[in-house]
Amino acid sequence: MRITILTGAGISQESGLKTFRDQNGLWENHDITEVANFDSYQRDPELVHRFYNLRREQLKEVEPNAAHEALAKLEEHFDTMIITQNVDDLHERAGSKNILHMHGELRKIRDIKTHKVTEFHDSVKKEDFSKVRPHIVWFGEMIMHADEIQDRLAKTDLFLSIGTSSQVYPAAQFFQFVKQIGGKCVELNFEETQMTPMYDEGHLGKATEVVPKFVEKLIGG
Repeated sequence: MRITILTGAGISQESGLKTFRDQNGLWENHDITEVANFDSYQRDPELVHRFYNLRREQLKEVEPNAAHEALAKLEEHFDTMIITQNVDDLHERAGSKNILHMHGELRKIRDIKTHKVTEFHDSVKKEDFSKVRPHIVWFGEMIMHADEIQDRLAKTDLFLSIGTSSQVYPAAQFFQFVKQIGGKCVELNFEETQMTPMYDEGHLGKATEVVPKFVEKLIGG
Protein backbone atom coordinates (compact mmCIF):
# COMPACT_ATOMS: atom_id res chain seq x y z
CA MET A 1 0.00 0.00 0.00
CA ARG A 2 1.31 3.44 -0.95
CA ILE A 3 0.53 6.10 1.65
CA THR A 4 0.90 9.80 0.91
CA ILE A 5 0.63 12.28 3.76
CA LEU A 6 0.05 16.02 3.63
CA THR A 7 1.08 17.81 6.82
CA GLY A 8 0.45 21.42 7.79
CA ALA A 9 1.07 23.88 10.60
CA GLY A 10 -1.12 21.95 13.03
CA ILE A 11 1.36 19.12 13.47
CA SER A 12 4.33 21.40 14.25
CA GLN A 13 2.30 23.75 16.40
CA GLU A 14 2.00 21.00 18.99
CA SER A 15 5.78 21.01 19.32
CA GLY A 16 5.53 24.65 20.35
CA LEU A 17 6.43 26.12 16.99
CA LYS A 18 4.61 29.42 16.52
CA THR A 19 2.65 30.10 13.36
CA PHE A 20 1.79 33.37 11.67
CA ARG A 21 -1.79 32.92 12.81
CA ASP A 22 -0.65 33.03 16.43
CA GLN A 23 0.61 36.55 15.83
CA ASN A 24 -2.25 37.74 13.62
CA GLY A 25 0.01 37.63 10.60
CA LEU A 26 2.35 40.22 12.12
CA TRP A 27 6.05 40.20 13.05
CA GLU A 28 7.45 43.23 14.85
CA ASN A 29 4.49 45.18 13.45
CA HIS A 30 5.40 44.15 9.90
CA ASP A 31 2.74 42.44 7.85
CA ILE A 32 4.05 38.98 7.01
CA THR A 33 3.93 39.82 3.29
CA GLU A 34 6.66 42.37 3.95
CA VAL A 35 9.17 39.62 4.71
CA ALA A 36 7.84 36.88 2.46
CA ASN A 37 8.16 38.12 -1.11
CA PHE A 38 11.05 38.71 -3.49
CA ASP A 39 10.47 42.45 -3.90
CA SER A 40 10.78 42.98 -0.16
CA TYR A 41 13.94 40.88 -0.13
CA GLN A 42 15.52 43.00 -2.85
CA ARG A 43 14.51 46.17 -1.05
CA ASP A 44 15.70 45.14 2.41
CA PRO A 45 17.55 41.79 2.46
CA GLU A 46 18.78 42.35 6.02
CA LEU A 47 15.23 42.64 7.37
CA VAL A 48 14.14 39.47 5.57
CA HIS A 49 17.16 37.49 6.75
CA ARG A 50 16.65 38.69 10.31
CA PHE A 51 13.10 37.38 10.25
CA TYR A 52 14.17 33.93 9.07
CA ASN A 53 17.17 33.83 11.40
CA LEU A 54 14.83 34.35 14.35
CA ARG A 55 12.63 31.53 13.08
CA ARG A 56 15.70 29.28 12.84
CA GLU A 57 16.57 30.12 16.43
CA GLN A 58 13.07 29.16 17.52
CA LEU A 59 13.39 25.88 15.65
CA LYS A 60 16.36 24.96 17.84
CA GLU A 61 14.11 25.16 20.90
CA VAL A 62 11.51 22.61 19.81
CA GLU A 63 11.52 18.85 19.28
CA PRO A 64 9.47 16.44 17.14
CA ASN A 65 6.31 15.30 18.87
CA ALA A 66 4.43 12.00 18.99
CA ALA A 67 2.70 12.67 15.66
CA HIS A 68 6.01 13.20 13.84
CA GLU A 69 7.40 10.05 15.44
CA ALA A 70 4.34 7.99 14.49
CA LEU A 71 4.71 8.97 10.83
CA ALA A 72 8.37 7.96 10.90
CA LYS A 73 7.29 4.59 12.29
CA LEU A 74 4.69 4.26 9.52
CA GLU A 75 7.49 4.59 6.96
CA GLU A 76 9.06 1.44 8.38
CA HIS A 77 6.01 -0.60 7.43
CA PHE A 78 4.60 0.98 4.25
CA ASP A 79 5.70 2.84 1.13
CA THR A 80 5.18 6.25 2.69
CA MET A 81 5.76 9.78 1.38
CA ILE A 82 5.26 12.98 3.36
CA ILE A 83 4.38 16.17 1.49
CA THR A 84 4.69 18.96 4.00
CA GLN A 85 3.63 22.59 3.89
CA ASN A 86 5.93 23.20 6.85
CA VAL A 87 9.42 24.62 6.44
CA ASP A 88 10.77 23.14 9.68
CA ASP A 89 12.83 19.94 9.91
CA LEU A 90 10.80 18.14 12.58
CA HIS A 91 9.84 15.27 10.25
CA GLU A 92 13.51 14.67 9.47
CA ARG A 93 14.51 14.83 13.13
CA ALA A 94 11.78 12.32 13.97
CA GLY A 95 13.30 9.86 11.51
CA SER A 96 11.20 10.22 8.34
CA LYS A 97 13.22 9.91 5.13
CA ASN A 98 10.78 10.38 2.23
CA ILE A 99 9.78 14.04 2.51
CA LEU A 100 8.92 16.72 -0.04
CA HIS A 101 8.95 20.28 1.31
CA MET A 102 6.53 22.06 -1.01
CA HIS A 103 7.15 25.45 0.65
CA GLY A 104 10.90 25.10 1.09
CA GLU A 105 13.17 24.50 4.06
CA LEU A 106 14.06 26.92 6.82
CA ARG A 107 17.51 25.48 7.41
CA LYS A 108 18.59 26.02 3.79
CA ILE A 109 19.58 29.03 1.69
CA ARG A 110 19.80 29.51 -2.08
CA ASP A 111 22.28 31.49 -4.16
CA ILE A 112 20.48 34.21 -6.13
CA LYS A 113 22.57 33.77 -9.27
CA THR A 114 23.48 30.07 -9.38
CA HIS A 115 20.38 28.79 -7.52
CA LYS A 116 22.65 26.41 -5.62
CA VAL A 117 21.01 25.26 -2.39
CA THR A 118 23.15 24.82 0.73
CA GLU A 119 22.62 24.32 4.44
CA PHE A 120 22.28 27.56 6.38
CA HIS A 121 25.04 28.28 8.86
CA ASP A 122 25.25 31.03 11.46
CA SER A 123 28.37 32.49 9.85
CA VAL A 124 26.47 33.96 6.85
CA LYS A 125 27.53 37.60 6.94
CA LYS A 126 25.42 40.71 6.38
CA GLU A 127 27.38 41.60 3.25
CA ASP A 128 26.20 38.31 1.74
CA PHE A 129 22.52 38.84 2.55
CA SER A 130 21.86 40.22 -0.94
CA LYS A 131 23.57 37.21 -2.58
CA VAL A 132 21.67 34.39 -0.90
CA ARG A 133 18.01 34.09 -0.01
CA PRO A 134 16.11 31.76 2.30
CA HIS A 135 15.17 28.54 0.50
CA ILE A 136 11.51 29.36 1.04
CA VAL A 137 8.54 29.70 -1.30
CA TRP A 138 7.37 33.29 -1.02
CA PHE A 139 4.06 34.84 -2.00
CA GLY A 140 3.67 34.79 -5.77
CA GLU A 141 6.09 31.88 -6.27
CA MET A 142 5.38 28.32 -7.38
CA ILE A 143 5.55 25.44 -4.93
CA MET A 144 8.58 23.19 -4.98
CA HIS A 145 8.60 19.56 -6.20
CA ALA A 146 5.35 20.03 -8.13
CA ASP A 147 6.08 17.23 -10.64
CA GLU A 148 7.18 14.79 -7.95
CA ILE A 149 4.07 15.55 -5.91
CA GLN A 150 1.82 14.95 -8.91
CA ASP A 151 3.54 11.67 -9.72
CA ARG A 152 3.23 10.50 -6.15
CA LEU A 153 -0.45 11.41 -5.85
CA ALA A 154 -1.16 9.43 -9.02
CA LYS A 155 0.16 6.28 -7.30
CA THR A 156 -1.48 6.81 -3.91
CA ASP A 157 -3.71 4.21 -2.28
CA LEU A 158 -4.25 6.07 0.99
CA PHE A 159 -4.01 9.84 1.45
CA LEU A 160 -3.78 11.38 4.92
CA SER A 161 -4.27 15.09 5.61
CA ILE A 162 -2.84 16.08 9.00
CA GLY A 163 -3.00 19.47 10.69
CA THR A 164 -4.05 21.45 7.63
CA SER A 165 -7.27 22.97 6.34
CA SER A 166 -6.72 21.59 2.81
CA GLN A 167 -8.30 24.79 1.52
CA VAL A 168 -5.31 26.57 0.00
CA TYR A 169 -4.33 25.92 -3.62
CA PRO A 170 -2.68 23.70 -4.72
CA ALA A 171 -2.81 21.54 -1.57
CA ALA A 172 -6.61 21.74 -1.67
CA GLN A 173 -6.57 19.64 -4.83
CA PHE A 174 -4.36 16.83 -3.55
CA PHE A 175 -6.98 14.70 -1.82
CA GLN A 176 -9.52 15.40 -4.55
CA PHE A 177 -7.11 14.05 -7.15
CA VAL A 178 -6.49 10.91 -5.08
CA LYS A 179 -10.23 10.37 -4.71
CA GLN A 180 -10.67 10.61 -8.48
CA ILE A 181 -8.21 7.77 -9.06
CA GLY A 182 -9.90 5.59 -6.44
CA GLY A 183 -7.67 6.19 -3.43
CA LYS A 184 -8.99 6.51 0.11
CA CYS A 185 -8.69 9.91 1.81
CA VAL A 186 -8.58 10.43 5.58
CA GLU A 187 -8.47 13.71 7.49
CA LEU A 188 -6.75 13.92 10.88
CA ASN A 189 -7.31 17.39 12.26
CA PHE A 190 -7.92 19.36 15.42
CA GLU A 191 -11.28 20.59 14.16
CA GLU A 192 -13.56 20.23 11.17
CA THR A 193 -12.85 22.22 8.00
CA GLN A 194 -14.94 23.07 4.98
CA MET A 195 -13.36 20.07 3.26
CA THR A 196 -14.17 17.56 6.03
CA PRO A 197 -17.39 16.25 4.44
CA MET A 198 -15.48 15.39 1.26
CA TYR A 199 -13.10 12.98 2.99
CA ASP A 200 -13.87 9.26 3.25
CA GLU A 201 -13.01 9.28 6.93
CA GLY A 202 -12.17 11.82 9.61
CA HIS A 203 -10.60 11.82 13.08
CA LEU A 204 -10.72 14.96 15.20
CA GLY A 205 -8.37 15.81 18.03
CA LYS A 206 -4.79 16.77 18.75
CA ALA A 207 -2.30 15.42 16.23
CA THR A 208 -0.24 13.97 19.07
CA GLU A 209 -3.24 11.85 20.02
CA VAL A 210 -5.09 10.94 16.82
CA VAL A 211 -2.05 10.34 14.58
CA PRO A 212 -0.28 7.72 16.76
CA LYS A 213 -3.59 5.95 17.33
CA PHE A 214 -4.38 5.86 13.61
CA VAL A 215 -0.86 4.71 12.72
CA GLU A 216 -0.96 1.87 15.24
CA LYS A 217 -4.24 0.70 13.77
CA LEU A 218 -2.78 0.75 10.25
CA ILE A 219 0.32 -1.16 11.26
CA GLY A 220 -1.69 -3.66 13.26
CA GLY A 221 -3.85 -4.36 10.22
